[in-house]
Amino acid sequence: MRVPADMRRRVARPRAARRKKRRPARRVRAVLVRALRFALIAAGVLIFTSVLLVLPLRWVHPPTTAFMLKDDSGREPLLHAWVDWKNVGTAMPLAVVAAEDQRFADHFGIDFSSVIDSLDEARAGRRLRGASTITQQLVKNLYLSPTRSFWRKGVEAWLTLVTEALLPKQRILELYVNLVELGPGIYGVGAASARYYGKPPAALEDMEAALLAAVLPNPVRLRVDAPSPYVRERQAWILEQMRRLRREQWLLRVARGAAQAPGDDGVVVRG
Repeated sequence: MRVPADMRRRVARPRAARRKKRRPARRVRAVLVRALRFALIAAGVLIFTSVLLVLPLRWVHPPTTAFMLKDDSGREPLLHAWVDWKNVGTAMPLAVVAAEDQRFADHFGIDFSSVIDSLDEARAGRRLRGASTITQQLVKNLYLSPTRSFWRKGVEAWLTLVTEALLPKQRILELYVNLVELGPGIYGVGAASARYYGKPPAALEDMEAALLAAVLPNPVRLRVDAPSPYVRERQAWILEQMRRLRREQWLLRVARGAAQAPGDDGVVVRG
């Protein structure tokens, strides 16, 4: 039996309408699938590139850093000499931890409690102090620049987490004391101890290491060879903290790969 033409048209119209409704949904689904695929590829490239940047540092001593390449101190050549961990001694690692990041062994690269404390102090009307950890400062020195921006802080935070995931704490500390700027055009404890004290790092006394660490907030403006009253005050405070950390055998805990830092009793964190 033949279906009348007008009935065929009535049946065809709803089908065509349903197909038209489905087309936008299919387009949206296709766009979402492409976006997800792109996001996964981008994440894979980011992770692969980050691992490629950081993982070799477990074994390779970096010959230079972003900060060295951008150095404008006028010193030619820059002073830098790598010193292996076994020859660094104990004074300088203790001094930088006491000065910069006493929770170093306890956090995973970003010290959120220190960030919160810093923000609370700023709300109370006090000067906003830095809350960067040793790992964050290492990442900044190696790969980034001293300029301040949300983009740079984001990259720094990501590479900090990658660094903490791939490198032992002791290696991070070894890299930091060898690469940090300790004077105009003077990088690392090897060059600084020879330049200022005429001795290798292992022979540094606590007072000498504390003075080196005291200039870390600004090693160009603050001088080891002409310390201001502010630098002397910081030196005395760092020395006091070093004695406490030494009593707590802090470096032994890091060498053993301990995940727990010394207790918070008596810990004072300064920027």
